[in-house]
Amino acid sequence: MTVGDILDLLSVCDRNTPVRLAVNPFFPMAHRLGGVEKAVDEHGRPMVYIAESPEAEQFGPLPPAVAVALTWQPPAEGPSRRRRGATGPNTSQ
Repeated sequence: MTVGDILDLLSVCDRNTPVRLAVNPFFPMAHRLGGVEKAVDEHGRPMVYIAESPEAEQFGPLPPAVAVALTWQPPAEGPSRRRRGATGPNTSQ
C-alpha cells in the first residue's frame, strides 16, 4: 500500500472522523494513532511509518464486521436458537 492508496481510501471519509489502527489479526484490537514518520528503508527507498500513540492507548477488540472486512476472521453466524418453553410453576396437576 502506498501513501496515494491511503489518501484515496481516506478521501471518501469525513475529515472529522476519528482514526484507529487495527492490529494483530489473531487478536484484533483497535489502537489510537500517534503520528506519521518519513524515513528510508535499508535499501534507501522512502518509507512512511504510522505509529501507535505514545500512551499506547488500546480501545478494545475490533468490531466483528471490521475483522471480517479485513479478512482476518471469516463471517460467522450466531448459533441457532430453539424456542424454549415457558418457565414457572407446573400447573398441569
